[in-house]
Amino acid sequence: MASRLVSPANEEITHLYERWIENLRVRLQNPKIDRDVLCRDALTEIHYGEGARYADLIEDRSRPLGERMMIAQFDPRNVTLEAEYYAECDPVRYGRVKPLLWLWIQFDHSPPGQNVHLGLMLRRLLAKHVFRQCGKNVRIFRDVEVSFGYNLSVGDNTTIHRCVLLDDRGEIVIGSNVSISDYASIYSHVHDIEDIERVICSRTVIGDGARITYHGVVLSGMTIGRNAMLGTMGVVTRPVPDHHICVGIPAKSVRVKRDGMRGKDAAAPPGTIPRVVME
Repeated sequence: MASRLVSPANEEITHLYERWIENLRVRLQNPKIDRDVLCRDALTEIHYGEGARYADLIEDRSRPLGERMMIAQFDPRNVTLEAEYYAECDPVRYGRVKPLLWLWIQFDHSPPGQNVHLGLMLRRLLAKHVFRQCGKNVRIFRDVEVSFGYNLSVGDNTTIHRCVLLDDRGEIVIGSNVSISDYASIYSHVHDIEDIERVICSRTVIGDGARITYHGVVLSGMTIGRNAMLGTMGVVTRPVPDHHICVGIPAKSVRVKRDGMRGKDAAAPPGTIPRVVME
């Protein structure tokens, strides 16, 4: 067993977290909700407490200029994000998810942002309204960054650890029971070598049960097979077959997992010697 269940020691506080998440969930289910206002009010409450009104705070000229500037950041309409500058950005679709992405980002950098228990609940809730598809029991840790969000699909029981970059400028499909470790990067776009302004977007797929380990990089258009594994700091420049373990720059197959040694799945790429690895 690689992990264990942990909950806050104070049951009353646990219920407090659940009520806050439930309040957000109910508001997000309302198709008429103004998501910019929802984000603004949630961040105002986190930083200034229940009953604080954004309009009163921002219009209070007795407050220091720097504080008023900080308050202005609670409203996603007052900020721009990098993805908005991309030529392939769909303003209508991005406009729907931007407030939730901003709430996600700002929560991660707020005092409660280090709280794993609360953070997992909030990001799971927001992902269901941001991603193209989000499965059950998805765990997303702090400081995970996406480009658009609406071109990203994630299956059941998948874990995405800290500081992962999911560049869904094209499309990223992540299967079920996948583990993506800290500081990994998965891309779905590339710039033309001769013309940097020419962007080519592709579909990048991470198969069920695959593992992308620490600082691994999956380049645009690649497929990581079922139950495959990318070793630490590996860079995938060609498809990874099911069950294969690839390491290095560029990543090459060095072993085949036990399940891959059964039947036709044991076939290895030319020039490699499949060897079973104990898990």
